[in-house]
Amino acid sequence: MLAATLGVAFLLNVDGGVPTGWALAMELGLGLIACLALLVRRRWPVWLALAELVLMTVSVVGWAAAGAAVYTVAAHRPPRYTAAVVACYLPALAFYIFAFHAYAVPAATGSFWATLLTTLLELAVVVGGGLLVRSRRLLMESLRERAHQGEERQRLRLEEARRQERERIAREMHDVLAHRISLLAMHAGALEFRPDAPPADVERAAGVIRSCAYDALEDLREVIGVLRAEDGTGAERGRRPQPVLADLDELVAESRGAGMRLSLLRELDDAASVPAAIGRHAYRVVQEGLTNARKHAPAASVRVGVTGGPGEGLAVEIRNSLPPGTAAAEIPGAGAGLVGLRERLELAGGTIEHGRTPDGDFRLRGWLPWPG
Repeated sequence: MLAATLGVAFLLNVDGGVPTGWALAMELGLGLIACLALLVRRRWPVWLALAELVLMTVSVVGWAAAGAAVYTVAAHRPPRYTAAVVACYLPALAFYIFAFHAYAVPAATGSFWATLLTTLLELAVVVGGGLLVRSRRLLMESLRERAHQGEERQRLRLEEARRQERERIAREMHDVLAHRISLLAMHAGALEFRPDAPPADVERAAGVIRSCAYDALEDLREVIGVLRAEDGTGAERGRRPQPVLADLDELVAESRGAGMRLSLLRELDDAASVPAAIGRHAYRVVQEGLTNARKHAPAASVRVGVTGGPGEGLAVEIRNSLPPGTAAAEIPGAGAGLVGLRERLELAGGTIEHGRTPDGDFRLRGWLPWPG
């Protein structure tokens, strides 16, 4: 509608007056075709602009439609298409204006350069407006895409944080609860195997079962408290101190009290300087090794070695003999415990090895960095 109105305005203001008769009918008919063709400008803007170029050479009304077609190309197609269309329009416009002033309206020939300059300025405004609209639209799309990517990255970061927290809690639950429950199962199995045991032994085993059950419940309560807490403050107040390397003696005594044959060799240059985090990881390695030994080789003797010094690292080794007939596929450590232990040590910059030795023992060895 706007193109048709502007086209009629151009026709009324053209030099030489408004055509009459069949010339007016042809002018209006071609102008109507040019304006109706704009309905498909979004679908085929370049081809439409070239078609409008042909129509505008025989219809003044079609000039406004041609301008709208060029604007659509500039607003919805890359700049190279706009440059190609403008390159086609420039010589056509110059030739049309020259022919119009030289032959159609000879009296107006002196205003050729003014008309050409005005037409080029109008074309520049149309192209500039289209490019401005395109740039603004691309900018808004870019901002929306960046916002979407930012939200997606934030979602992925939150998911990764939740996943790491779940894995940490799973490792803690396995390291702590598996140790407690294996002690409990060993003593319960002994009571079942020896129902005629002396009352003193039964009382001692029942006390260990009660103590292990209580400790397991306390550990489980801590984990549930962490899961329920909305921030770290409420969870930290109720948590017990985390074990460190100095707590190995208590762990060994607890395992010996459960009936394990256990020896501990400790050769440390400066035990007091072991960082708390490194000591805690070493404690978990020993705890996992003792738990596996109780589950898979309950009657075997276990040897625990802790060696190292500042600058050379902290090495922890647990070795126990395997029961006769144990297949390679049944070696302890094929479950989630050693998988979680490997993740724990790798996060701390350490390494872990486990498997059957040539002399038939099972060995679990972990190494952790000990800064000098």
